[in-house]
Formats: sequence, C-alpha cells, structure tokens
Amino acid sequence: MKDDLLKIKEAGLAGVTAANDLRTLDDVRVEFLGKKGSLSQISRGMGSLSAEERPIMGQMVNDVKDTLEAAVLAKKSELSQKAMLEALATETIDVTLPGIAPKIGNLHPMTIVTEEICQIFIGMGYEIAQGPDIETDYHNFEALNIPASHPARDEQDTFYVEGGHVLRTQTSPVQIRKMETSEPPIAIVAPGKVFRSDEVDATHSPVFHQIEGLVVDKGIHMGHLKGALTQFAQKVFGDDVRTRFRPHHFPFTEPSAEMDVSCFGCGGHPEKMPTCRLCKAEGWIELLGCGMVHPKVLERCGIDPNVYSGFAFGMGLERIAMQRYNIDDMRLLFDNDMRFLRQF
Repeated sequence: MKDDLLKIKEAGLAGVTAANDLRTLDDVRVEFLGKKGSLSQISRGMGSLSAEERPIMGQMVNDVKDTLEAAVLAKKSELSQKAMLEALATETIDVTLPGIAPKIGNLHPMTIVTEEICQIFIGMGYEIAQGPDIETDYHNFEALNIPASHPARDEQDTFYVEGGHVLRTQTSPVQIRKMETSEPPIAIVAPGKVFRSDEVDATHSPVFHQIEGLVVDKGIHMGHLKGALTQFAQKVFGDDVRTRFRPHHFPFTEPSAEMDVSCFGCGGHPEKMPTCRLCKAEGWIELLGCGMVHPKVLERCGIDPNVYSGFAFGMGLERIAMQRYNIDDMRLLFDNDMRFLRQF
C-alpha cells in the first residue's frame, strides 16, 4: 500500500504539471482526489490493515492528499493568471464607440395630475394632509356619521382586515384626524389611494385615487363651496368648462350635492353623445361629491357646530387624468404598458 501511495503521488504531481488549461487540471483533480479517485480507493482498503499499520498508513494518505491539493491550487492560480494575460493581449475595447445612454424615467400621469391639483389648491390657501391607507372603523365610518347599521357601508363593499381595521374607502378619515388635532380655521386637501370592491371597467377600479378637501371656519356657507369648486374646475378643464350641481345625499354632509362637468369625451355635443363610452350618452361626467360638513361630524371632532361650519368635497383623480390626456379607459393607467406611459 505504501508503494501504491508513492505511485499515486508521483502520477498526480506529473498530471498537475502537465495540465495546460483549467479543464484538464480539474480532470486531474477528480482522478486523484475525487470521491471515486485513487486516494479514496486506498482509504477504503485500510480496513484490512492491522491496528499498528492503520495510523501510519492513514498519516501517509493525508500527506499525499495535502501535497496533491497544494499542487492543484498552485497550478490553478498559475493557469488563471495565464488565461487573464492572454485575454488582455487578444481582447480589445474600442474606446471610441458611443456609450449606452441611461434610460430616463418620467412621472406617471396620475402623479402629474395629483401634483397639479395639489398646487391649484395650495394657491387657494389650502394645506396638504396625509393619512394611513389602513384605517380604524371609527375614523373611516363612525366619525363620518356612518354607524354599523348604515346602508352606505354596503354600498362601498369594504375590504376589512384583521383587528377591526379596514382599507380606507375614501380619504375622508384624513379630514377627521385633522379636525381632531387642529383648531379652526382649517383648509386642507388630502390626496391618496382608496379601496372599494368595484367591478373593473372603463371608468371603475377596485383601487383608485382620490383627493378630498375640507374647509372649516366661522361663517362658511354653500356659496363658498360652489365658488371654490367652480374656480378649481376652470383651472383644470379651462374657462369654457360647464358645471352643474345636483342634490344628493352623503351621511357626512348636509346639504349635499354632486358636481358634474361637461363630458371630456364628447363635450356634450348631441352628435357625439350617442357613441361616447365615458358619459354613456349623457353629456356630463360626475366629477365629485360635496356638501356642508354635517354638524354631528363637527361635534364628534370637538368642534362646536354652533360657532363653526364647513364644507367638504372629494373626487376621483383617474377621471381628471382621463380628461387631461384624452384617455378613454381607466385600465390603461394601471396596466404598466410602457408604450402607453412613454407618451407622458
């Protein structure tokens, strides 16, 4: 067995020396040091040796293994260095070739519209307010005059999560939090993402964006509301935009209304209305809901309704983006199709 070990050592060193590339060197390593290599076969035969011979031969096996491993490692380093030098000598880089320009991104149309609307209201004296996407049941419903038995909860088909919380169905909870922590006068707008179990179509989505506004001060009345929203509509849609206010009902405002603008698909023109997908041949697009803040909502937030009054409004940002960029399907805003997004 000792002679066999010496032969393995000599043969292994000779194979390492003769290897002229990394692949050949690895073949030598497997032949002598692999699981089925020569040294492994010698090790398996040591069981037949006497107790006195076994430790001596075991030490010899380890010495041969260490010698071969060291030789393989040194040869591998030598061949790697050689390969790198050959590559440097043969491979060249043409430094005169033009570089690859980095791709420059751009703002999403929803971001553009949100920032533009925020700037309009900032110019009118409003502040920007933010709140959490996951809200308490109290802030999303109870404080807004929507108790557990109120049918408005069914209309919104709310997404509930653990712990009695809910994915907010509107950004109105931001208004509640602001009134709870601030003294009037208050003038804020609250942009953000909201969640409702709506069917997906050209004008609806279960996840969309809203911006809501709130003004609370002494002597606020419906005329202030209509004036502010008319000015906003003219800033966004142009001075020739037509608006109308229709009586409506919201639990958190009284009186309440919905504001429509002339359809930004057909413009309300009779010849175009019958085929318009946006307004469904009505000539008007519902833009937002609004109204005077309900006295109970003010009272729950610690504001005396006998001293202060206020108005609130809320609108979907996707519809405004669709008008601005002549988009006829809301789903395009969520598909992440670069052919579409590059236009902005």
